[in-house]
Amino acid sequence: MRGSICFLLLMSVGLTAECADTTQQPFQANWESLDKYEIPAWMADSKFGIFIHWGPSCVPGHHTDWYPRWMYQDKVQRHHKTGEVLTNKAHPSYLFHVKTFGNPADFGYKDLFPLFKAEQFDSKAWVDLFAKSGAKYVIPVAEHHDGYAMYDSSVTRWNSVQTGPKRDLLGELRDEIKKQGLIFGVSSHYAFNWHYYPQQPQYDTGDPAYADLYAPQHEPLSPASDKFLATWWLRTKEVIDRYEPDILWFDFGLDYAEFAPYHAKLAAYYYNHGRNRGVTTVLQSKNLQYPSYPKGTHMLDLERSKSDEMLDELWQTDTSVGSNSWFYCREWISKSSNLLIDDLVDIVSKNGCLLLNIGPDADGRIPKDQAKVLLEIGQWLDVNGEAIYGTRPWKVYGEGPTKVATGHLSEDKNEKFTCDDIRFTKKGDTIYATILQAPEGKTLIGSLSASTHSELEGIQFVSLLGSDQIIDWTMTDHGLQIGNILDPPLQSAVVLKIELAKSK
Repeated sequence: MRGSICFLLLMSVGLTAECADTTQQPFQANWESLDKYEIPAWMADSKFGIFIHWGPSCVPGHHTDWYPRWMYQDKVQRHHKTGEVLTNKAHPSYLFHVKTFGNPADFGYKDLFPLFKAEQFDSKAWVDLFAKSGAKYVIPVAEHHDGYAMYDSSVTRWNSVQTGPKRDLLGELRDEIKKQGLIFGVSSHYAFNWHYYPQQPQYDTGDPAYADLYAPQHEPLSPASDKFLATWWLRTKEVIDRYEPDILWFDFGLDYAEFAPYHAKLAAYYYNHGRNRGVTTVLQSKNLQYPSYPKGTHMLDLERSKSDEMLDELWQTDTSVGSNSWFYCREWISKSSNLLIDDLVDIVSKNGCLLLNIGPDADGRIPKDQAKVLLEIGQWLDVNGEAIYGTRPWKVYGEGPTKVATGHLSEDKNEKFTCDDIRFTKKGDTIYATILQAPEGKTLIGSLSASTHSELEGIQFVSLLGSDQIIDWTMTDHGLQIGNILDPPLQSAVVLKIELAKSK
């Protein structure tokens, strides 16, 4: 602990938040100053978090990730970045909206807000589930591209206190998350609001009276105006000041060139805000288009993507339980817990964290299939969590034939891991070797060779987490030979605990 003031986060695994060094000078809004920032140990210890995409777009329950945009695409669909015409047909969400709610000229997106009531929302039940899943941090969406604030805002009238549920949803979640000892963060996706809605005069998106929701009128693909940027800053600052998140996550849009004057300003303001309350906070962003945050000044996030190598700075994958969606929809397809556990282990072995999204419905319920996945992950972590929480990467991240696809939104290119895929983590004098699928026979771990890593000559004991089985092991010229694992505690990844002689 470096500072004179320690702020203890009540984490369920007994971890403490690193104290902000309040003796140092405040960060300045320049990269030379921000280069002195260090991601705190509590973030590196946490490893697993829950993301929550929720809002009025859940009301239709129809492929709702971008429903607020798609419902207005009546004839021509264009690419949201290039403006390229994708098809001259109406979007299925437009046809659904007309059939269900009427023509968008008569019933626009704003008219869905009164239908978003969140009557079944129970923050305690939600956070109970998150805690059982083994998550150590929770990041609800504060505001998505649609411009609807899930909090009590003084900047926009389109918020959950003045419309819809008439409740401070973000505030209720924050209070319960902190009460149960988890780390509280928020995400902001509002920067892309400028480009989000098709602004056509026949719809409310083209009505200046609603420019505070659908963005001020502008030419398609034009950069965000100074006025919009100023509003974005006020909304962002309000979330920081009022809700005090320890993690602040940003979607793409922030990486567009017109936001460049705010990048260092935002980081300095947020980090100093944390210091003033004794916390080293964490800013997460994607850096997709414009290099908005230099290495060493923030925490890199990869959307639905992973790294194929160990990175020297802590990073994060954000993905969803839903293979096809972030927000609730009837077409939602949940991934298996087995797949997500493998992803978690792979990511952690490469110095990363996993932020896993769920999509509650408009009533405020977490669907049973999503809850089941979270509980199964929690069951695995109950047995094997010591190989995840508080660990650091070993000398190599792992071995095995299965390659990991890289690049934005690349996860659908990944193949399933096998019993030949093994990942390593380390804590003190212990190495954890996680076999990503329970093996049926003997296992040779080639990376754990005493001829390559001399400290392995000091192996004292090898055990299987969650099992009383005595593990047969032998150090050979080709690596560590492990005997048959007779009764794995779970039918997913299994963890070997390899204890070395105490370092002097």
